[in-house]
Amino acid sequence: MIIDGKEIIIKMKGKIYHCAMDVTMDFIGGKWKTVILWYLRSGAKRFSELKKHIPAITEKMLTLQLRELESKGILKRKIYREVPPRVEYFLTEEGKTMIPMLEEIAAWGRRKSKNEGKTEEIVREKKKLILVR
Repeated sequence: MIIDGKEIIIKMKGKIYHCAMDVTMDFIGGKWKTVILWYLRSGAKRFSELKKHIPAITEKMLTLQLRELESKGILKRKIYREVPPRVEYFLTEEGKTMIPMLEEIAAWGRRKSKNEGKTEEIVREKKKLILVR
């Protein structure tokens, strides 16, 4: 990146980044990470709750994305020692600093979809999916 006419790189945790956006995307890039973070912004969620909110993600991919976000310090998991075991995922303090950015990304998406798309309500009735237009 160029700052005040000087070419700058960022060195962080053994990696070299060429701009601040590169740093951000290393943490939240990809199809699912921002969606996962979006649902965790309102509080801790169990794996099954996240899967319900994001039906298009496979269990394997959800597991991989949760592990990656955890390894980067964005979220944590709490294991409850009970039968059956219960695990909850929640944002760390660092992860919570991303909430304003996530809200802006979502607001942009809402504006874009309002101008160029169509919103339809989904109503679920006992394993049936009904699309309300």
